[in-house]
Amino acid sequence: MILSGHEILNRMGEDIEIDPFDASQVNPNSYNLTLHNELMVYEEVVLDMARANRVRRITIPEEGIVLSPNQLYLGRTVERTTTHNLVPQIEGRSSVGRLGLFVHVTAGFGDVGFSGHWTLEMFAVQPVRIYAGTSICQIIYHELAGKHEEYQSKYQHNTDIQPSLLFEELDPDHEGDPQMPLDFGLERSHS
Repeated sequence: MILSGHEILNRMGEDIEIDPFDASQVNPNSYNLTLHNELMVYEEVVLDMARANRVRRITIPEEGIVLSPNQLYLGRTVERTTTHNLVPQIEGRSSVGRLGLFVHVTAGFGDVGFSGHWTLEMFAVQPVRIYAGTSICQIIYHELAGKHEEYQSKYQHNTDIQPSLLFEELDPDHEGDPQMPLDFGLERSHS
């Protein structure tokens, strides 16, 4: 069962936290989340699941930025959400999808107990100009049946865009790659 917009409002501060919260963003059965002003792109030609891949940051200027096809862009929501006793899920808005912009390539389903900003895996079918602060996706809440544990893993309590940390699962004793600085090679770009 999916929560209605009225039920989302009823559970705010209890099972649902959205910060910042704007009541005008509540839909009949979802809540719109907005795009932060930074993107991240991988700098590797071939991405490697077994290691941290270098990334570069891009700031979205006021006039927007054009996303190119065949390029994965990682973004994040402005809003930090926390969910208890429900399963959160993000979906692209239909108005965004009709421009050929996917906002989550495969990972729209969240875990009960997740707290943090949502990393968006953005992919454009054709060149499309995007703007920071746009209502880019919507969060949906599903009822959860049965005993459950809350999410406590590598992306919990994130405060930034999160590139893949799959390498931590593949090498559980990973204590950092001596070839990779702790900031994963993050560089800021304003282009």
